[in-house]
Amino acid sequence: MNAITQPILLDEAEIVELRKEVGRDSLMGRTISAHVDDLEAFMQLGYDVPGHGEAGGYEHNRHKQNYTYMNLAGRLFLITEEKKYADFVTELLEQYADKYLTFDYHVQKNTNPTGRLFHQILNEHVWLMYTSLAYSCVASTLSEEQRQRFIDRIFDPMLEMFTVKYAHDFDRIHNHGIWAVAAVGICGLAVGRKEYLEKSVFGLDNDGTGGFLAQISQLFAPSGYYMEGPYYHRYAIRPTCVFAEVLNRHMPELDIFNYKDGVIGNTVQALLSTAYPNGDFPALNDASRTMGITDMGVQVAVSQYAKHYGLDDNLIGMAKIQNRVWMHSCGLELSRAFEKAENVGMPFWPSVELNEGPNGDKGAQGFVRMQDKNKDVFQLVMNYGQHGMGHGHFDTLGITYFNRGQEVLREYGFGRWVNVEPKFGGRYLDENKSYARQTIAHNAVTMDETCQNYFDVERADNVHGKPHFFSADNAVLKGMSAFANDHYDNTEMQRSVFMLQTDELEAPLLIDLYRINAEGEHQYDLAQQYEGQIVRTNFEYTSAEELETLGDKHGYDHLWDVARGTVENTALVSWLQGNNYYTWLGASSNDSDEVIFTRSGANDPSFNLRSEPSFILRSKGESTLFASVLETHGYFNEEFEQSVDARGKVQSINVIGFNDEGSVVEVLTEKTRIIVLVSNEQGADENATHNVTIKDKTYSWSGYFAVEQETL
Repeated sequence: MNAITQPILLDEAEIVELRKEVGRDSLMGRTISAHVDDLEAFMQLGYDVPGHGEAGGYEHNRHKQNYTYMNLAGRLFLITEEKKYADFVTELLEQYADKYLTFDYHVQKNTNPTGRLFHQILNEHVWLMYTSLAYSCVASTLSEEQRQRFIDRIFDPMLEMFTVKYAHDFDRIHNHGIWAVAAVGICGLAVGRKEYLEKSVFGLDNDGTGGFLAQISQLFAPSGYYMEGPYYHRYAIRPTCVFAEVLNRHMPELDIFNYKDGVIGNTVQALLSTAYPNGDFPALNDASRTMGITDMGVQVAVSQYAKHYGLDDNLIGMAKIQNRVWMHSCGLELSRAFEKAENVGMPFWPSVELNEGPNGDKGAQGFVRMQDKNKDVFQLVMNYGQHGMGHGHFDTLGITYFNRGQEVLREYGFGRWVNVEPKFGGRYLDENKSYARQTIAHNAVTMDETCQNYFDVERADNVHGKPHFFSADNAVLKGMSAFANDHYDNTEMQRSVFMLQTDELEAPLLIDLYRINAEGEHQYDLAQQYEGQIVRTNFEYTSAEELETLGDKHGYDHLWDVARGTVENTALVSWLQGNNYYTWLGASSNDSDEVIFTRSGANDPSFNLRSEPSFILRSKGESTLFASVLETHGYFNEEFEQSVDARGKVQSINVIGFNDEGSVVEVLTEKTRIIVLVSNEQGADENATHNVTIKDKTYSWSGYFAVEQETL
């Protein structure tokens, strides 16, 4: 296999079609124009190939910029025929050829192996993939001597480093692994080393235990969900899609887009279907709170899906939010479809349960969506899947909730300042483990002030949630339920959450039943992470005169104990977030509870944590059922000094009773009595009949759950 002198990802006919888009007011035309502007601005800075530096410092970022703009310049050279873009790539390659082998392995050690350019080999994989693509675009302009020089002094040393020196890391089933195989395979193709392409597809031993096919078979569940969560999914999706496009062109016998029942398409669909209505991803596991579908990797994925799996209104709506496409023939397909579409609306993905594990039997993630009368999308997310490997958080049965364009019950995400060099080089901070990953930092129940699985990653990786039911076909009542029976010793947990639309309420009502079955008496803390200003409560509370921490470990040591109040029946906490009011009402099956208001930031001398509020409903007892509702209501406009319906219509929530067969809860509004009945039996099906007797009264229903409404 000789070194190619043609671009790996585009043929001449595709380049001609892309060239027609230059200067047009289409998605592709605007994408090309934006890339030209960005590249021209970067070229004005001059060339620089620096040595080593901090993980988030200048040197690190400059190497990232170099590979990013080489990749763009290579394709822009093909599309615009501007030789200066090819010259830019060539000159940077010349400088890397001069310097790369003079760099020792990085002085700044990390938990991952080091490279010659970056503190972790992952970044070097990314550099190689982008740079190999750029090289293939300009190879025809180079002399044979130049090509051989770049191969000898850059590409061959990298290929050997990745597959020999770090062979133990190459076949690891992980987002790092998928970057490794994509980089090595694309580089091998570019420099005429077929054996590296085959290693990347089938593994170092050529037996299928590693390589790209193993990665996409094991990383993604049959549903397409990626176990580390959407933030890392969008990072893994780019090499997945780019390498799939390469293999489709250069190893067509693999039929890669149909491999394993179309896993590439399934995983793109799964990633998109996790997004909130505004395009942001829920910050499940270690994650940025600001990552969304405008990420470049997701742009590649949406464009590729459009070409190889087909178009629909949601995909075109995604393109509207992105306002860009992949500068590739796949992106051109999407751009032309968008241009022909009329009245493009925002995407509305249906509710979906995404199973986890290579065989789909390791729990799931549930995404329930409902629209109110004004077409605003309410989205409820519950985690009842796997831990998420090294980036997992300890919050099985945790939930998040989104409506009115904002996250209401919130995820903290990761404890990290990406690429902010003074903040530990932009890497994960110690507080990521001591707070962000702890159960108390999530909207879940913490038992005895200890983290789920006692913060033991190995233990957590060997257990998972167990789906009970997922029901999203009814327009006015949708819900899901799951068990987590292995996450605390001798303890079973079940959470059932619903959205209910009634004529009386202006917005769907969130109903939440969290049941814990344990031996002996324990302390249970149901935490609610919110944002905004407290408006009112229905109980007296005492503010702390001197702030103390809520506890001494498992995240409690990072929470200030701000105020406390005792409640005997329903606790009510109402707050204002943006232009909307939210009223939460909660109760437990025990005689008396306590509400604790907290704020993060204790024991944080470097101010690494964000200062965010939460409140906790604390209950002590044996087996316990928490029942709560969250009502969205009213409107506030500070500019015009308007406030409407600042008090909600829900009056109380009461736990009627529960046992191993079922739970019964009563919700009272101004005009309606709502009875919620939920099956607690593992293994029960949708046809099961339930009879629960509580205080000499029997409640009967069929199926997993029932909701009965009575006008008062």
